[in-house]
Amino acid sequence: MKHLMIFALAAAAMAAPVQAGEVFGGLYVHDVDTPLTISGVEGGADVQVGYRGGRIGHTPLQPYAFGAINTAGETSYAAVGLSARFGRQVYIRPGVGIAIHNGSARNFEDPTNGKIDFGSRVLFEPELGLGFQVNSRLSVEASWVHMSHAQLFGRQNPGIDNLGVRLNLGL
Repeated sequence: MKHLMIFALAAAAMAAPVQAGEVFGGLYVHDVDTPLTISGVEGGADVQVGYRGGRIGHTPLQPYAFGAINTAGETSYAAVGLSARFGRQVYIRPGVGIAIHNGSARNFEDPTNGKIDFGSRVLFEPELGLGFQVNSRLSVEASWVHMSHAQLFGRQNPGIDNLGVRLNLGL
């Protein structure tokens, strides 16, 4: 009976439609001035590469993971989370994740150190993209990536906003 159940589950899994993911890459302006952050402390651009999985079941949710390297040697980071795509040719993609970074994790802001003191090594990573489906496999997105600890690890919470463009290639 146990083997029959395993066979049935395996057969059901193979019969389910496979939804492939996509790889993406982009270029971002690092530490952009927005009302959500204390900006202008760090410079350079971020080169981002990542992977977004297929939809989870019948939901619009897609898991993602990416890394971003700063070209000026400032804060680089990696994130994992969930996003959702709403729309076909023109779409919006909100997402939320957790990021780790190699910047300053100190709990106070020292304007003379030339770095953002994030207050924590682990940060929330909400993002929002507005995209256009170019063809069946290629889309382009303008996106905003924010990182902060939402004042959970102290009252000091400068955060960082990055704005950029990324290309997505379906697998």
